[in-house]
Amino acid sequence: MDLGIKKAFILAGGEGTRLRPITYEIAKPLVPVRGKPVLQWNLELCSIFGIEEVVIALGYKHEQIEERFGNGSELGLKIKYNVEEVFLGTAGALKFAEKDFRSENKFIMLNGDECKDIDFVSLNRTFEQNDATAAIALTEIDYTAAGGIVKTEGEKIVNFDEKPRGEMMGKKMINAGAYILSPQIFDYIPGAQTISIEKETFPKLVAEGKAFALPCVNQFFQTDTFERYEKAIFGWKGFGGI
Repeated sequence: MDLGIKKAFILAGGEGTRLRPITYEIAKPLVPVRGKPVLQWNLELCSIFGIEEVVIALGYKHEQIEERFGNGSELGLKIKYNVEEVFLGTAGALKFAEKDFRSENKFIMLNGDECKDIDFVSLNRTFEQNDATAAIALTEIDYTAAGGIVKTEGEKIVNFDEKPRGEMMGKKMINAGAYILSPQIFDYIPGAQTISIEKETFPKLVAEGKAFALPCVNQFFQTDTFERYEKAIFGWKGFGGI
């Protein structure tokens, strides 16, 4: 499926402190689900939608990830690695890769530590029809402070709260860690700083009416705690629900 998008950016530099002691030995994006590293599922998702080149932001145990995936040819991709000497945050890491994406019309961004099956065809339609700077994939969960709550009017985001306080439990729409972005996003990220795209950049776009969202997730499993990781192992069905 060709979206007219050729490049993707994947965040894969976290330490995975809540998965210790496993992550003392293994880089968090390499923990296996259904026989493959979590990061590989994200790379395969990119391939499904016609992505040709992926830039991966690395930090902790980056050598393991570089050794595992190499130049990406095994997956039919061209992979470039950006290794952060200091933690830059989710937006800071993207800003560090600006030169790789500034000339693109649009690109995909993914969190590399989740197993997710995204309908990027529908999300791309939302992006194009609204002339968005950011189109964010949403998924509905039983809310337990597992992610940023997103509230919309139609497809326009009216509130993006990454760490809400006092939120009632129940069914909530959250950010699924998958985006289609315009290179205009870089104008909202200061350089050489530790910046969160969820806490700082997206709220700026929401205030200007440039952020949109769509429930377009077929499966979504986080792997950042032992409880969530276990759910991913037993629940994730791969692409096509097989």
